Amino acid sequence: MNNLYNQSDLNSILERLEKLSPNADRKWGKMNIGQMLAHLNVSLETAMGLNFPDRIFIGRLIGGFMKRRFLNEQPLTKNSPTDHSYVFTDVREFEKEKIKAITLVKAFHKNGPDKCTTHPHSFFGKFTPEEWAILQWKHFDHHLRQFDS
Repeated sequence: MNNLYNQSDLNSILERLEKLSPNADRKWGKMNIGQMLAHLNVSLETAMGLNFPDRIFIGRLIGGFMKRRFLNEQPLTKNSPTDHSYVFTDVREFEKEKIKAITLVKAFHKNGPDKCTTHPHSFFGKFTPEEWAILQWKHFDHHLRQFDS
């Protein structure tokens, strides 16, 4: 399964990030490319233990059951619901967010499983470092496909 701890999977994501341009058209969703990158960045910061969103009520009820559906080989579906703390509606500077995304992805990989958060995911609950690495790869893949990269 693809994940950000695997060197070739990491390289693929980095190549796709490098190819992004500020005028890329989105295929679905509401975020523009700068907002999408900020969204990816805050999500990866969560996996790295740099922010700690609260568990949401519905996640406490069904998150554990849904986790398996999101950690399989299937790509994430279009227009999935997003936790409000990961939604950006303000203007985001593309280059700044792109550089930050590349830096964070490299740091997540370099830090490895030992430095991955132990804080639960806001919806799914407890994750192992490997599950975080899989989810983050899938999340980046999803949004890079959203902008045709």
